[in-house]
Amino acid sequence: MSVWFVTGASRGLGAEITREALDRGHSVIATARDASVVLRAYPQEPDRLPAVNADVTVPEQLMAAVEAGLTKFDRIDIVVNNAGYGLIGAVEEISDQAARALFDVNVFGVLNTLRATLPTLRAQRSGHVVNIGSVGGFVTAPAAGLYGASKFALEGVSEALHGELAPLGVRVTIVEPGGFRTDFLSSLSMRVEPASIDDYVAGAGPVREALAGYDGRQPGDPAKAAKAIVDITQVADPPLRLQLGADAIERVEAKLDLVRRELDQWRHVALSTGT
Repeated sequence: MSVWFVTGASRGLGAEITREALDRGHSVIATARDASVVLRAYPQEPDRLPAVNADVTVPEQLMAAVEAGLTKFDRIDIVVNNAGYGLIGAVEEISDQAARALFDVNVFGVLNTLRATLPTLRAQRSGHVVNIGSVGGFVTAPAAGLYGASKFALEGVSEALHGELAPLGVRVTIVEPGGFRTDFLSSLSMRVEPASIDDYVAGAGPVREALAGYDGRQPGDPAKAAKAIVDITQVADPPLRLQLGADAIERVEAKLDLVRRELDQWRHVALSTGT
């Protein structure tokens, strides 16, 4: 059985991954800003579920969580970077404060978690890092540019990490979910900047309106997503990217088609710049 380290384990996909791992007999070091929520959900599993208060923006709290987990289990096998939230608004409408706060959690929070956990995985010469990204980190949309940018950053980190850790026996997968029926679109996980610039009503307005009515109606089943994520950690050669949901596949394929068309159309310009 494996030992999991999951950030943002109190709700959403993090809670589902925690549940699936426990159901399969694994142990989970569950971190959340309020770890008592995790313990209340699993009163029968305290021995396999040490829950630790840890904000991913506070490195010292993550280090303490890792130390507590190692004291109990002496190893960490799977690291799931799940903590994060969404932000809606046209790029120009989003304040500097809101943008920096988003990146502090979605990007720097992941880096903090990696710095806390990777020394253990490297020493073991084994393990698996699972970064929960988004299809929005592969192809973004109006009104979701800053959120998409934070997940694009996670894609870049994951690609590099994949090459850096492979020689050490540590695997990396970035998960790109489409829409799933978690609380991601609720006020608990989604922050919305006011629509303050009339010129963006046409470009960003439709996405704002669509998302407002989409909460609870997403096509993806989070329990099935958690099952797929736990499954992928048990295969010998896991993918670097794992799309989840038919909508994610559709959006990724559409972008790949567009990039190929533009590459072919403008290839002559690219080649003309060589020596």
